[in-house]
Amino acid sequence: MTFRTRLGLLAPAAALSLSACGVNAVPTSEENVNAKWAQVQNQYQRRADLIPNLVNTVQGAAAQERNTLREVTEARARATQITLTPEQLSDPEAVRRFSQAQGQLSTALIPLRQLQEAYPQLQTNANFRDLQQQLESTENRITIARQDYNEAVQSYNTTIRTFPNAIGAKIFYGAKPKVPFEAVTPNAEVAPTVTFNQQ
Repeated sequence: MTFRTRLGLLAPAAALSLSACGVNAVPTSEENVNAKWAQVQNQYQRRADLIPNLVNTVQGAAAQERNTLREVTEARARATQITLTPEQLSDPEAVRRFSQAQGQLSTALIPLRQLQEAYPQLQTNANFRDLQQQLESTENRITIARQDYNEAVQSYNTTIRTFPNAIGAKIFYGAKPKVPFEAVTPNAEVAPTVTFNQQ
């Protein structure tokens, strides 16, 4: 058997062993995580874009609630200042900061959503109703996008930690586990009590 023949037989075996070591699976899984994260950011941006319109619509009808509107505006500003790149998805502290800023905005929005109970004239305002529906829809989309992201993270983390993909993940990519998105707002599972003092 000539050297060329042996080399020809070894090439498929080498390709097979490399593919079994996660050479293709790891980057494919990581790209899926990055795509899912982009969808999370897309939904947060959609929410950030809706908030100024909602605040402006409410402002006229709920002049007494300037404090609530100011808090929402400030929370939106803080949330949009903190960004998280795909490269930072392995940094638990960066993910926590991003999650915390978004959670503070979600908390600040609760009183704004309940203003229509205190100000019945808002219920007849079509713009307010439309914005409320869009905001609620966006919150649902955020929840789904975060769930999809967390599932992609779980798959990626499993891929880079299980044999034989763990070999390629460590040797070729230096892969690190991605951080799942968690609610970091204290008592996030408890709905806050909101009251508006009308005079």
